[in-house]
Amino acid sequence: MNNLITKINEFFLNFEAIASLLLRLVIGTAFIIHGYGKFPLPPEGLIDYYDIPPFIASIVAISELTSGMLLIISGFIKGQLGNIITRVVGLNITILMLSIFVVAHQDWFFTKSLFINSQIFLLVGGLYFMIKGNKI
Repeated sequence: MNNLITKINEFFLNFEAIASLLLRLVIGTAFIIHGYGKFPLPPEGLIDYYDIPPFIASIVAISELTSGMLLIISGFIKGQLGNIITRVVGLNITILMLSIFVVAHQDWFFTKSLFINSQIFLLVGGLYFMIKGNKI
């Protein structure tokens, strides 16, 4: 039985880098889509619906778009530079998502709605890359 478990672990160890890459691509693409959807600047939807100042609404759109692009790109940058970019982008994603929860989804805290929407997974993804960086 231990031999079987060892073989299974060795098999999946070969795919560990691919799993991290897939997570990076999915979260990065989600942020690119969310950010791009807020263009042209300033994003009227954020300004009108949430009463956010135009400058802040524009920063949110640019931050989402660039975070998505940098998260994907930083995965291909080797060494400390790629690692630090990934961690900074993870921190930015975490701050963005926490801000989105506070401004737009206050009623979601500790309810079913929090766990059935993609925003919680984007927050956890940001935390993951902030903590893990580029290490496999």
